Amino acid sequence: MLDTINLEEVKNIARAAGAAILEVYGTDFAVDAKEDDSPLTEADRRSNAVILEGLARLDPAIPVISEETRTLPYGERKDWEYFWLVDPLDGTKEFIKRNGEFTVNIALVRGQTPVLGVVYQPVGDHLYWGAEGRGAWKSSGGGEAIPLGGGVRYSEKEEVTVVASRSHLTDEVREFIAALEAQGKKVEFHSAGSSLKLCLVAEGAADVYPRLGPTMEWDTGAAHAIALAAGRRVVEHATGEALRYNKENLLNPHFIVE
Repeated sequence: MLDTINLEEVKNIARAAGAAILEVYGTDFAVDAKEDDSPLTEADRRSNAVILEGLARLDPAIPVISEETRTLPYGERKDWEYFWLVDPLDGTKEFIKRNGEFTVNIALVRGQTPVLGVVYQPVGDHLYWGAEGRGAWKSSGGGEAIPLGGGVRYSEKEEVTVVASRSHLTDEVREFIAALEAQGKKVEFHSAGSSLKLCLVAEGAADVYPRLGPTMEWDTGAAHAIALAAGRRVVEHATGEALRYNKENLLNPHFIVE
């Protein structure tokens, strides 16, 4: 299945969704609240419609889990071999603040592992993509694709760049940084919004991303696939095991990207 997916078409879908978001971005848009009190805008809805339509054209047989559509009961989805995992506007809080740090996330998951991912940041026209066996890449402004990967694990470095959430910095992350400093490491801290944090580790602009707070599977799937394709690891903080998908509860445990 993975070999038959046209990655260029997935990238085009992400760009089209980004264009739909930007149509709303410059307007005096309204902000609604979902059942969990998280924000929702017209941009979320428009992007979701663009992505669902595009993926249906690509292969109507592959099911989709999206943040903005009803998720099927676990009994109906637990045996899926492949599925799309979508966040049509990751970083809605950043979108509302108009700081540009929001993304479109599209992942293809095989079993419980993301094997293809596209992350598009409409503001600045930054595109990240990667797939199992195809490597990971980044382009900006439609320019040349730059391969991602390489580098030394943060545990082996004396100077470590930590990236964490701009909107969700927790005491646990502060303790993580303090523990690195207690080991004698010099720590530089960067903050960023949305799935860009995983992408910064994938491209080597950061060494580690400790996510010690709540996220959902659609928040991480696409950038997780890119990180894996770039030779990085995404593991549960408590166990060191690979972060898994299509769980009965789609809430992620705390995790580390390294």
